[in-house]
Amino acid sequence: MAKKCVHKGCGKTYEDENEECVYHPGPPVFHEGQKGWKCCKPRVLTFDEFLAIPPCTTGTHSDVDDTPVPEPAQAPDVPTDTHVELGSLEESLPAPVPRIPTSQSATPKPAASPKPPEESEDDDPSLELKEGMTCRRKGCGKKFEGGSRDGESCVHHPGAPIFHEGSKGWSCCKRRVLEFDQFMNIEGCKTKDRHLFVGSGKKSGEEKVETVRHDFYQTGTSVIASLYLKKIDKESARVAFHADHVDLDLRTSDSKRYATEFPLFSTIKPEDSKFRILGTKLELTLVKADGAAWPVLRSDDKLTGEMIQVGRAGRA
Repeated sequence: MAKKCVHKGCGKTYEDENEECVYHPGPPVFHEGQKGWKCCKPRVLTFDEFLAIPPCTTGTHSDVDDTPVPEPAQAPDVPTDTHVELGSLEESLPAPVPRIPTSQSATPKPAASPKPPEESEDDDPSLELKEGMTCRRKGCGKKFEGGSRDGESCVHHPGAPIFHEGSKGWSCCKRRVLEFDQFMNIEGCKTKDRHLFVGSGKKSGEEKVETVRHDFYQTGTSVIASLYLKKIDKESARVAFHADHVDLDLRTSDSKRYATEFPLFSTIKPEDSKFRILGTKLELTLVKADGAAWPVLRSDDKLTGEMIQVGRAGRA
């Protein structure tokens, strides 16, 4: 009988009790606008970035919530016979603060910045859908299973998440809960005939990113490179490995796009190389074709004298 895993960050349906499960063992942490998980270090600002934080622990699935319930704090014992001097009411009051005269001409409030253009609410029929794609609408979470899309029904939240004084909910409906797990299970309040897996594939007013900051480290067999670009859309991201370069087409949730042919210092094995998308960057694992040391990441990066010596030593 199929069961649903209750581990945070997983939520998959499973039948094999020994199937591998990747999840967050700790509770979510929301503090001064930052969001993250107690069990790992990444902290982000938006709710979408928070949901994209990769789980940090590997174990097995479970349908039993084993999250420990904290014990209520006990108030310290106060002796009932303690004598307290109340003193004079006048002495206990603070000194009056002089009132500062206000200017008649109030400072005008800055104009609110315009909202970014919203993406299309319908999938472009010319774009390819891949099995496993997740509906982009908040609160839905349905995956594309292939085949006909007739009869789809998308129950979702069109509003934004709200966290206020311990309560959690959505701006589009009235229900408020206290626990994060309860918030994640609040059923959507609006229904559309079809899910939104890819949208239009582009956003109006899209900003083209010419270059991004990058760094790397390496082992004897691989180069691990980081390309720093925030809020990459995992569903529309395109990364294609070639022997001497990587084709990139990365769109972000804040209407930016980085599309380029990324030249590599040396040759790699495309079939063995891989990538993963994190909240603030794209991480590439490039498997070296010859095992030589790379003094730089890109073939067009400038080489210093020290770097040239490193490259020659690697090829020796």
